[in-house]
Amino acid sequence: MDADPVEIRVLGCLIEKQRTTPDTYPLTLNSLRLACNQATNREPVVEYDEEVIREALQRLWRREWARLASGQGSRSVKYRQLMQETLGLADDEISVLCVLMLRGPQTPGELKQRTDRLHQFGELAAVEETLERLIGRNLVARLARRPGRKEERYAQLLGGAVDDAAEIDVSRSVLARDPLEERIAALEVEVAALRAALTDLGL
Repeated sequence: MDADPVEIRVLGCLIEKQRTTPDTYPLTLNSLRLACNQATNREPVVEYDEEVIREALQRLWRREWARLASGQGSRSVKYRQLMQETLGLADDEISVLCVLMLRGPQTPGELKQRTDRLHQFGELAAVEETLERLIGRNLVARLARRPGRKEERYAQLLGGAVDDAAEIDVSRSVLARDPLEERIAALEVEVAALRAALTDLGL
């Protein structure tokens, strides 16, 4: 998938508002602009104008991920998301993706907390099981654990890449984890970081 950052932000906001404020959903263009540009629960914070959002909506319409939803007699054009229907995603899956789209890479613990208004996960294991299903569909990637971090982070792949792509640990896309593989993965991350530093120094 190769959705751009504006498409991902717009789609994430449509999903979020559908699940948290159904009385005001579908969204007008102005409401969607305010949702995209809000300073809380967003990473990064952006400042999109209506034209940028309108163009992103057109691209999402071509993907069959969003559409117009104005009924007869409606005074303003409104929009709704179709991604859940198009991709056949369960409520837990779309909720996890939504947080990853709006807030960037997250740990399972962060996802359990931040999906609270979108979907109720009883146990942390339920979040992890949802992530495994999304990994199996190539919608989410597990990132290599950074030095000093206790939990792994996960990122959505709707844009076809992850910002810190060098940290993706492909070997850990399965449930079984071998200690030797974990050590090798950690070393690979360190080597990639050293190479990047040397390149920056012109060496």
